[in-house]
Amino acid sequence: MVSALILHLVSAVVWVGGMFFAYMVLRPVALEILDAPLRLSLWAGVLARFFPWVWMAVAGLLLSGYGMLFTLFGGMAGAPVYLHIMQGMGLLMMLIFAHVFFAPFRGLKAAVAAQDWAAGGQHLARIRQLVGLNLSLGLLVVTVGAAGRFFSF
Repeated sequence: MVSALILHLVSAVVWVGGMFFAYMVLRPVALEILDAPLRLSLWAGVLARFFPWVWMAVAGLLLSGYGMLFTLFGGMAGAPVYLHIMQGMGLLMMLIFAHVFFAPFRGLKAAVAAQDWAAGGQHLARIRQLVGLNLSLGLLVVTVGAAGRFFSF
């Protein structure tokens, strides 16, 4: 169980921490100092390197989370409410990430390759909105996971 918990925590830190850095630190600096072609190229490259880590984090979270759920609680019926909340929000985050990966990120890469900076900007704006949503959800999931046992839902 300790290994599953460590995998779960590291996976969450990689994903949520990466989103926090990208959204709160890299994005404002890139917007401030880079023209659109460089900024869009930077984001296409950064996301291409970050997203494989997110896919691994998603796999780690699913494997460790369901492993602990069934080992410690015997399945969903025995799990406390806060784990159901954490699971539901985590699955929503995964769906949002999959959409980002397969739709606006794909469009961003194509726009950068074609040097269509206007279209690239539209795709990047959509990615920014969805990452902002996922970051908010991720911080809430971490809070529920860490403190949920101390509240009665």
